[in-house]
Amino acid sequence: MRRLFRLACIAALIVPAACRKSAPETPPAPSVAAPATIEVLKDGRWLFTYAEPKGTFATTDKPDSVPEDARALVRVFDPSAPEKTPGGGRVYVTNLNDVISKGRAPARPMSREAFETAALAAHPTGESSPLAAQTMKPVPIPAGDGGAAPPPPAAGGPPVVTIYGTSWCGACRQARQYFTSRKIPFADKDIEHDADAARELAAKAAKMGIPTDRVPVIDVRGRLLLGFDRARIETLLGEPT
Repeated sequence: MRRLFRLACIAALIVPAACRKSAPETPPAPSVAAPATIEVLKDGRWLFTYAEPKGTFATTDKPDSVPEDARALVRVFDPSAPEKTPGGGRVYVTNLNDVISKGRAPARPMSREAFETAALAAHPTGESSPLAAQTMKPVPIPAGDGGAAPPPPAAGGPPVVTIYGTSWCGACRQARQYFTSRKIPFADKDIEHDADAARELAAKAAKMGIPTDRVPVIDVRGRLLLGFDRARIETLLGEPT
């Protein structure tokens, strides 16, 4: 009898637990679109990311520590308010000079590629040839002197670099030789003889907000570099300088 009583008590405890309904899942919070602009306060808790001449990017929480030649275009991020992020591969950028001098300034969204391209372009460009300096027709380069553009390497997969240049540009030839020697697949586009290449470069440059008054312009994984700068190229490719 005592055994039956214990079994009855256990059953009474189990049945209600088995029939209990699980709590409904909490619905996800509705997504809130990031504002078109945000206000950056000098005394706020912001992180500032700026471009260094060698092609790297540094971050600080002290606006005055950003070098003056890098302040015109700086990425801003508020770690205490992650919702202040535009998303979709975009970042907020501001003119840090205004933040420092006025105490506040608006920040607008920009694609990360455009920010990094324009921020690097604020520093002196790599070795290049001004387009305005070429007033004569391109002179054919004799074969065998190392000046002709070699074909892109067959191995290594699709190009990760595109060179927009000309046949007479010495810096363009250096860039071709460099990528060939390093076995880095690249596309070589002559903007003087290929109208599609010229239009393609113009569209990219307009989107990134940089000039096209010199060659080469080198597209490294979506970032445009003005001139041939080995250190910046290797930084963007993730290779040691």
